Amino acid sequence: MAKIALSVEIAAPANLVGALFIPQRMPYWYGQEMDCRFEVQRGASEFEAGLKVKIIGQLAKREVSLVAVVTEYKRGRLLEWRFRDSYGVSGMQRWEIQPVGKGARVVMRDEYELPGRIGKFWDRIFTQYAVRARDRRDLERLKGIAEQAGSATRF
Repeated sequence: MAKIALSVEIAAPANLVGALFIPQRMPYWYGQEMDCRFEVQRGASEFEAGLKVKIIGQLAKREVSLVAVVTEYKRGRLLEWRFRDSYGVSGMQRWEIQPVGKGARVVMRDEYELPGRIGKFWDRIFTQYAVRARDRRDLERLKGIAEQAGSATRF
């Protein structure tokens, strides 16, 4: 199982950063390379433990989808889900939002496993690097959106 941990410091209040962790806003920063969309069970406007989320997008002209089940959610502070995609990749993603002075730190954990022996081999050589780079891009996009929104509210 691959385990990735990253963090980013954001010059915006933690509550503003937390506001970007709702189903309607996550596609602005999460999974942009897939042009993803979220389909949330019961059309919920906010995450909650046990909620199913289907994330659908295009990657290299292929439709990619995964189903995530929210395992832990504390509004504005924590989101964790377990997922399985259409190719059999399964794992967990977790984001913790921590106040740091007037800003915030987002700590992201991404754990996943590719199926089969070939998948494990492929993961060690290629996939871990690609996933780490994708996660970094997502966090940087989150940082940019939050800081831009934060600077707009300071006038």
